[in-house]
Amino acid sequence: MEEIKNCPISIAETIRSRTTISSYLKATQLAFYEGLSRLVGANIYIKHENHNPTGTFKIRGGVNLMFHIKKQGIKGVTTFSTGNHGLSIATAAKWFGLEAIIVVPENNNPAKNRAIKDCGAELIEAGTTFEEASLKVNELCNQRSLYYVHPANEPHLINGVGTEFLEVFEELPDIDVMILPIGAGSEAAAAITTLRSLKKGIEIIAVQAQASSAAYLSWQKKKIVQAENNTFAGGFATGIAYETPFGIYQENLDDFVLLSEDEIYDSIGLALYYTHNLAEGAGAASIMAAYKLRDRIKGKNVVLQMSGCNASSDEIEIAINRECFLTGLPY
Repeated sequence: MEEIKNCPISIAETIRSRTTISSYLKATQLAFYEGLSRLVGANIYIKHENHNPTGTFKIRGGVNLMFHIKKQGIKGVTTFSTGNHGLSIATAAKWFGLEAIIVVPENNNPAKNRAIKDCGAELIEAGTTFEEASLKVNELCNQRSLYYVHPANEPHLINGVGTEFLEVFEELPDIDVMILPIGAGSEAAAAITTLRSLKKGIEIIAVQAQASSAAYLSWQKKKIVQAENNTFAGGFATGIAYETPFGIYQENLDDFVLLSEDEIYDSIGLALYYTHNLAEGAGAASIMAAYKLRDRIKGKNVVLQMSGCNASSDEIEIAINRECFLTGLPY
């Protein structure tokens, strides 16, 4: 197990992981959007990671990690999640013939819970938050000799996620700005590791929920801190920064945008209005972040990452009843 944990996070490992991942996943679309470009005043492209199997970027890391776990002869895995990470691990474990137990907080997104169970994984509800769910995972590891897949502190996850940024650069080598959501931080770490190795001077900007801002506060204070975790958007719902990705993004993000809960709902509406995609809150948030940064990114080639599409029906209903969805204007 130490061999799995001690893999370096690097552009070389990301390129190597692409060989494994390409057997299971196709490259996702990088699409230019004229309407969003006019709205923001920049050349806006969206990387549609929501088009992956499981509807999220995380499946890339799941496939890469399960490949290495299978090689070690490990029989099963467990993890904690608010949905997308768990769905990735459940799906990839099934593809590699591994047992999977996914622990989610009580009252978690029912659409994500259903999708996890549909993959054949065992789903356990425990605790009221992301962090409380993690305590159950420790118990399961001791009882059933499973590999503990941490949602962020896994080098093979980060290297696998980095393959999306290889695709971005190949299609748009003159990219100026990358804006992406951050929760546990694996994707920010992957973007920095990959894109900064391919193009010096690229700006990488993170967006997070103001109601769950642990990553932002940790970045701002240059040390890992805990914070309140109250957002509805599962992709943002972490109450602490995590050591491995934080070690990469703490000095390497160019900026950070915080969104209110209303702004996250408006992001879902903007995604549907301009791209005809039903994105979840964190998955759509980069659109609102770009609008708030429009003076800074004016005229630049900007890629927004649409990280996931697993919104609940309640979240979608709220979003499409807001004025933002009806007009295509942010406020």
